[in-house]
Amino acid sequence: MSKELFKTVILKTLPILTGYIVLGIGFGILLEKAGYHVGWAVLMALSIYSGTMQYVGVDLLTSGASLITTAVVTLMVNARYMFYGVATIDRFKTAGMRKYYMIFGLTDETYALLCSSTPPKSVSRHTFDFLITLFDQLYWVIGCILGVLIGAAMTIDSTGVEFVMTALFVTIFVDQWRESREHLPAVIGVVISVVCLILFGADRFLIPTMIFITLLLTLIRPILRRRHGEPSVETMKEEGTEESVHLESTSERKEERT
Repeated sequence: MSKELFKTVILKTLPILTGYIVLGIGFGILLEKAGYHVGWAVLMALSIYSGTMQYVGVDLLTSGASLITTAVVTLMVNARYMFYGVATIDRFKTAGMRKYYMIFGLTDETYALLCSSTPPKSVSRHTFDFLITLFDQLYWVIGCILGVLIGAAMTIDSTGVEFVMTALFVTIFVDQWRESREHLPAVIGVVISVVCLILFGADRFLIPTMIFITLLLTLIRPILRRRHGEPSVETMKEEGTEESVHLESTSERKEERT
């Protein structure tokens, strides 16, 4: 890895580093206070890698929840990742073996960062995406380990530490707003989120929100393309450019393999 690439990835993931270290420490402290050592923190950070689910997982472990209960809760908490997966199918499909880890490591913050970041000219998009995903998880693992060690060494009141994730979301949203020339998708996301929160309540608004946002953005996508002068899929087919796009992605895949 070149110094330029390393520096770029560090700078891009700096907000994630700050949030994940602090939030990971909070999780580690809770886990240690529940009677679990650092090995459990590493295992959960490497295998589950979902901040919300890991916090919930502490309660599931201490309450002796059944496997069925754990599976249902996990599905409900992490259902939003299905929408991220759909949005990145085309982006990851030419990434080779790396795509399996990139799919696994697709957290809320990583997804937002991938959508708003541009790789250096000398680096392929897939390599850049892979490194961002890897560094983000590394931050989370380090935070979880530090939390267990800190919790074992001293008594700390961790009330309110979960708000770090909310603050991180706001920071990423503001950064995307400033860098993007098109604000309509962001406005739609905020409006639909507020409406669904009012209609469905705080415990059940997330999935309806993601469904409505996905449907509405899919409907207005042709409008956004025309607004920014991008060719539609139909135009690409008529002009034969779709084949050239396919050839470019194939060439990139061959280049990465070599």
